[in-house]
Amino acid sequence: MLKEVERWLSTRSWSLADRPLHKIMAAKRASGRTVSVVLPALNEEKTVGDIVAVIRHDLMRQVPLVDEIVVVDSGSTDRTSEVAAAAGAKVVHRDDILPRLPAVPGKGEVLWRSLLVTTGDIVCFIDADLKEFSSDFVTGIVGPLLTDPGVDLVKAMYDRPLGSAAGQGGRVTELMARPLLNMHWPQLAGFVQPLGGEYAARRSLLEQLPFPVGYGVELGMLVDSLHLVGLDALAQVDVGVRKHRHQDGQALGRMSAAIYRTAQLRLARGHLIRPVLTQFERGSDGFEPRTYSVDLEERPPMVEIAEYAERKAA
Repeated sequence: MLKEVERWLSTRSWSLADRPLHKIMAAKRASGRTVSVVLPALNEEKTVGDIVAVIRHDLMRQVPLVDEIVVVDSGSTDRTSEVAAAAGAKVVHRDDILPRLPAVPGKGEVLWRSLLVTTGDIVCFIDADLKEFSSDFVTGIVGPLLTDPGVDLVKAMYDRPLGSAAGQGGRVTELMARPLLNMHWPQLAGFVQPLGGEYAARRSLLEQLPFPVGYGVELGMLVDSLHLVGLDALAQVDVGVRKHRHQDGQALGRMSAAIYRTAQLRLARGHLIRPVLTQFERGSDGFEPRTYSVDLEERPPMVEIAEYAERKAA
């Protein structure tokens, strides 16, 4: 692990106890900043209502931390919208947001469009399939953004049980995302849950980021935020245990493919890739570095070259 990441872990990884709710509320009053909570939802009638109800009770009625809860329904065929509205959320259908631009399927598409129907200075994303939900998820990740002006994005970290097996959830994280981050973006190797769907960020950051439309959105957001604001503007908070509906193997394969493609695009854009090779030759003063450019250009298939086609025809 990079020394920079070891330092970051000691200065930008926190627990819930580090920021009691009364300190978070004092910071909110002093700053005047507003908070929006967004739940992207697709066929989550069994859980979305409970999540909305807990947030409204704990963080709107008991203390005014959250200013609005918006559920963005991305085409549910069950009663997700009705249940969310009954629990007190503002419900918006994905296709009604920016209708001139036809929507495409995917979680990232919903999160991107949610910026058009929310008003908060801080936007907090919460997955709608969480079970046994606690409002600590919201206070944990919103707190640093209200109390520390140097923080722009906060991810939740937690244990992810798979059935009765502790810590075995997050299979795509361990098999795909973590290796990619460690190899290509080692500054992000300290994130415990890089793909977790619970995170909060300043609107001023989110509005500058591209959003992969599908499951690559979390990885893309981390990489792009690192590039834009630097590691010290990113943080994580331990919120305990996350329980949710697990996907089957084929669904995990599709998620992995989207995440891999998201990484490919960012590498190709040259955010953190250097197409050079440094080698060493011994000189009079010891080993001396020699740096060479790596050939990246490719020629097209010869059948696409007009002269070749003419020659072949002759």
